[in-house]
Amino acid sequence: MRFAIVVSRFNQEVTQGLLAGARDFLKSKEIAFHEADLYYAPGAFEIPLIAQKLAQSGRYSGVICLGCVIKGDTAHFEFISLGATVGIQQAALSTGIPITFGILTTYTDEQAVARSRADSHNKGIEAAAAAFESAEILARIR
Repeated sequence: MRFAIVVSRFNQEVTQGLLAGARDFLKSKEIAFHEADLYYAPGAFEIPLIAQKLAQSGRYSGVICLGCVIKGDTAHFEFISLGATVGIQQAALSTGIPITFGILTTYTDEQAVARSRADSHNKGIEAAAAAFESAEILARIR
């Protein structure tokens, strides 16, 4: 199996923790991960298109999407969160490749940090695990 990871450059203090969690999970499953399979998006809104193109490439068993959107004082949070969510779902359905949602949508910085620490609550681990499990299931179906 081979996986791509797409990570938002926005909120890097959080997204780098998610990336570490995803890498740790892949390593625990003895799946080699190469820097060439790591792609940075400007923000969460841009992740779905990049993920879709990676899934269409035929090189990957799955695509792990990692990002962080923290609520501010405007409605921007809702639009970015919804756009990323729907975009990732549509990309997965249109390509038939697992594209997992590891984008935190939190109300506070503290919530984001808690979900990106190097512990069992790291959502990067969960996104990588979902991609791995989904790829295994789809391989059995094909």
